[in-house]
Amino acid sequence: MTPNLTYIVVVGVLFAAGVTLLLERSLTRVLMGVILLGNGANLLLLTGGRAGGPPIVGTTDTAEMSDPLPQAMVLTAIVITLGMTAFLLALSYRSWHLNGHDEVQDDVEDRRIMDLADRDEGPGTDDADQPDDADQPDDADQPDSDDQPDSDDQPDGDGRPGPAGRRPPAAAAAGERGRGA
Repeated sequence: MTPNLTYIVVVGVLFAAGVTLLLERSLTRVLMGVILLGNGANLLLLTGGRAGGPPIVGTTDTAEMSDPLPQAMVLTAIVITLGMTAFLLALSYRSWHLNGHDEVQDDVEDRRIMDLADRDEGPGTDDADQPDDADQPDDADQPDSDDQPDSDDQPDGDGRPGPAGRRPPAAAAAGERGRGA
């Protein structure tokens, strides 16, 4: 069976709109993108099946039965889309209550990695000519100008992290060893 051109165009539009909405920062739009992608996938799976009678032995001749596999795959895709929709709705609801909006914020670490990548990929740079950034100490690795340690740099007496939530590497390794016993 050859698929109908209308179905193919509708599947393409659903996928294009879904991907476009997935790239937005608003969780509501991401949710709509997931729903459109799910519907596009369902329609795509259904176009691959053969039309015919119900696939029940005894009611229809074997040669005239429709293929039950695409129907089973569509049911599975519906359940997966429903689960993703419920998860994204909960995420949006939680974000709305915590922040008053459902925008996804930039991650500080991702921004730092993108800035480092932009510096490395400048015009006319070659990786063989440039020294590794790992050899250069970072500003965060340098001690403060005053010789007094900050209260958030030091763990508490029992090895738990200080107010900033950082745990020194020795205390972290000791904590991991203690859990395995």
